[in-house]
Amino acid sequence: MRFGKTGSKQGGATLLEAMIGILIFSLGILALVGMMAIAIKQTAEAKYRADASFLANQLLGEMWVNRSNLATYAYAGGGGPPAALANWVTSLQNTLPGITGAVNQPIVTVVGSAVTITVRWQPPAVATPNNYMTVAFITNS
Repeated sequence: MRFGKTGSKQGGATLLEAMIGILIFSLGILALVGMMAIAIKQTAEAKYRADASFLANQLLGEMWVNRSNLATYAYAGGGGPPAALANWVTSLQNTLPGITGAVNQPIVTVVGSAVTITVRWQPPAVATPNNYMTVAFITNS
């Protein structure tokens, strides 16, 4: 009869160990899912930064080619863009999120040969806009 009592005292130990093992495994899976969500968000943000950089450098290239008319590229971000920037601003709006006719418009400042381009965008579910700024000196020599 002693063997019966000893066996009944340990009857739930295996079940408890299995449940603890499942709990640890589940926490590991949840951590992996969380890491994947963060990785996807960071990848999207990196893509937006790369697109902003590419588009700003694309405009700089156009300005280098047309450097005798640098003043025509100046844009303070309000109202409609000048004719020299119309296609570029449309490309920005089609590529980056959160750029509309009223908010997050790019700013192109031209002072002599110094050009500053600021590209702004606002990803979904983010409270503040991001920006990318580049400065170049475009000379005739």
